[in-house]
Amino acid sequence: MSELGQLLLSGVPGATLDPESAAAFRRIQPGGFILFGRNIESPSQLRKLIEDLRSVSRVEPIITIDQEGGRVSRLRLIGHEPPNANQLRDRNDPELISRHGRITGELLRMFGFNFDLCPVLDISFDDDADNSLRGRCYGNSADHVIRNAALFNDAMRATGVLSCGKHFPGYSRAPLDAHHELPLIPLSREEFEAHELKVFRHFAKDVDAMMIGHGLYPGLGAGDLCSSLSRTIIHDLLRTDLAFQGLVITDDLDMGAILNHHGLEETIRLAMTAGNDIAMICHRVECVEEALKHMHQVPATDLERALQNVARFKARMVPPDPWDEAEFRRRDGEVRQLRADTLGEAHADQRSPEDGKRSPVEVY
Repeated sequence: MSELGQLLLSGVPGATLDPESAAAFRRIQPGGFILFGRNIESPSQLRKLIEDLRSVSRVEPIITIDQEGGRVSRLRLIGHEPPNANQLRDRNDPELISRHGRITGELLRMFGFNFDLCPVLDISFDDDADNSLRGRCYGNSADHVIRNAALFNDAMRATGVLSCGKHFPGYSRAPLDAHHELPLIPLSREEFEAHELKVFRHFAKDVDAMMIGHGLYPGLGAGDLCSSLSRTIIHDLLRTDLAFQGLVITDDLDMGAILNHHGLEETIRLAMTAGNDIAMICHRVECVEEALKHMHQVPATDLERALQNVARFKARMVPPDPWDEAEFRRRDGEVRQLRADTLGEAHADQRSPEDGKRSPVEVY
């Protein structure tokens, strides 16, 4: 099955598509690419990189990014930083959240992104929790998240950019950061139903994709297997119980939560048989070709299901807007105005302290 590269979402090494990477991507034909701060130097450079990635792809690729707001906003490296979800939550103005969704989608369209890895659907039970979600949650209760995240989600999708709910089945009560190690969330099914799963049930028909987070959820029947590799979590809970029919993708398989416990061959086999449609490898780009070889060990029924879901998702993608530097500047100006309207003019040009381009761990 030569098309199995479609089941991989790959990171890209740098700000230009070097000949070696271009040749590898032509061989592998990944289903899509995810970009980070290391890939972004200027507006025109970013647009060219995306055009180059499209040019080496025989099938139109997914081009995605984490453009949430605040510190998890890759485009702040070449423009203004949008307010984060907590700041919009605290401002409590639905118009601002909807405007954020529209501006985000229109800005992404300028560069050729067709998929944004948001909204975050986690509930912030503790705004100061040290689990990578600080500042990224739209509410402190299920109802609060449902209201606010829906405003962003609906407005962004209306621009043609597809959305991704994350981090299923609910990550905010994790006691540590999955970028470094696999967290245990020892809550009962009843506790999840009242909070986390209430949110994901609501969005099951309203997002185009779901990202599976990395965590241990014994109360959901997953035992000691990570959620992103668990058929109980993905097939039984998300697909069957919540009746989700969109694209299912893993969180980054380069996180410590996975690397510290599984080899690549086992990871790919478990991820695909669990019900994921796409396996995401963000940083070890040199491993993507090896991951493709391991796809051939996955049962044909799982591969066919995943390929159909990827094709169905891609049928809904829209082409980029025409590139216009002046129009980018205008749209970026809207980001600044949104920040000013949310936080006050004195904060309009400020940035969060973490620099996504230089941080050793880029959260997503």
